[in-house]
Amino acid sequence: MRDESVGGWLDDLASASFPPGAGAAAAMNIAVGAALISMVCNHSLSHPKCAAHTTGLTAAQETAENLRSTALGLAADDAVAFSAVLAAHRLPRATDTDTRARATAVQEALTAATEVPLRVARTAAEVVRLARRLIAVAKADVVPDLAVAASCARAALDTAAVIAEANLSVIADTEHRSAARLQLVHSLSAVTESEAITAEVRARYTRRESPVTPV
Repeated sequence: MRDESVGGWLDDLASASFPPGAGAAAAMNIAVGAALISMVCNHSLSHPKCAAHTTGLTAAQETAENLRSTALGLAADDAVAFSAVLAAHRLPRATDTDTRARATAVQEALTAATEVPLRVARTAAEVVRLARRLIAVAKADVVPDLAVAASCARAALDTAAVIAEANLSVIADTEHRSAARLQLVHSLSAVTESEAITAEVRARYTRRESPVTPV
């Protein structure tokens, strides 16, 4: 993932071969959001008006870079998990013993695979909350990029929820399903925060609009 070209990765995503899939796409959305936050920090750190916030901006930039690295790792982890699920589904069903072994392998693979979208959701929520903290201290002309970063993370949250629920719907372990859904609900609270960031940033610019004189 880290050394692959964007075009090459998108070609793989568009192909009929798996992986990558939607989980990796969600992780890449997080990576883009985190990279935008790093960009905001870089621009803000070079601006005299932001000098009073140097310590916080530097810490935020480091956090954003860590989140970007985590996201790229999640894209790779999703590919591994997805491949394991596919491999389990391809196991033979020639005998009753085969069928039982295959069913167990599928459940184990799905349970492990569900951990990836849950981690995607947690990481996306961190990106949203980091963007929120920076709105008050970032250089004014890059604040819109924070809204875009939050929107990227929001897309990842939505995707993670869909993937996790799809997996959970066929996982037999009810205790695992309940625990996973609790984790998901906690992360998805960041969706509202993302919407608030977008609304706040848009409102800043709509308030600036000059009245248009009818022609």
